Order: sequence, then structure tokens, then C-alpha cells
Amino acid sequence: MTDNTLRSVSVERTSTGHFTATNARGGTISFGTGSEPGDTDFTPVELLLAAIGGCTAVDVDVATSRHAEPTGFAVTVTGNKISDELGNRMTDLAVTFSVSFPDGEPGDRARAILPRAVKSSHDRLCTVSRTVEIGTPVTARVADA
Repeated sequence: MTDNTLRSVSVERTSTGHFTATNARGGTISFGTGSEPGDTDFTPVELLLAAIGGCTAVDVDVATSRHAEPTGFAVTVTGNKISDELGNRMTDLAVTFSVSFPDGEPGDRARAILPRAVKSSHDRLCTVSRTVEIGTPVTARVADA
């Protein structure tokens, strides 16, 4: 892989069940197991759902907001966490857009392309959902200490 294609994050443990991911630009996000009472941190599964929703939201926003600024823009991502003979995994992933635009010609144009923008993101643009749907091997290894 070249430097233009490589993406990476590092994850560090901050305390029992709590971690911080840092990207190459220095951005951070905290997450955890979500198992403690009152724990509001995102879990890794919720981050996966957010990544799917966020990736496709960006694609759809770029396409539609060229025509009109949305008056409402929400994306909900759902799925079922199961454990079976294949191990723990998510099934039945679904992304639902709820987007509204102002009245008038620009809003009409944005509304008209919304279904096509969602389909384009799903079928070819959203790197996250494309990777999940197509399936990509993940290698896990222990670095030398």
C-alpha cells in the first residue's frame, strides 16, 4: 500500500474497559465496553454503526447540499448483535435517512436526487459499508515487545 492509501488509528487503554483511539491527524475519540452503570461511552459496535452512518451521510450530504441546504438531516443505523457458530457479529444492518429540504426549486432538485445519492453511496461510494458488505480479511498479530 502507498502512503496515499494507508489509513490508521492507534488505540490505547486509558483504564479498565476504557480506550482512546487517535488518528494520524491527532484527533481522538474515547470508547469503552459500555458495561458499567451510567457509562455513556460508545462501544466498538456502536462506533461501527456510526462509521457506516457517517460515511454514507457525508456522501449524501455532498450530493444533495449542492442544490439546497437541508432543513433536517438524520441517519439511523440499526443491526442485531448475535452470537452463533460463526462467533459474535452483526446482522441485518440497515441505514435509514430522514432528510428534508426547503420548499422551492433548489429543494425540489435536492429531494429529487436524494434516492440516487443514497443508492450511489451504498452501491459504490461509502468505503465503510462497502468494506463490510464485500468482506475484507482482518489480520491480528502480537508485535514483538
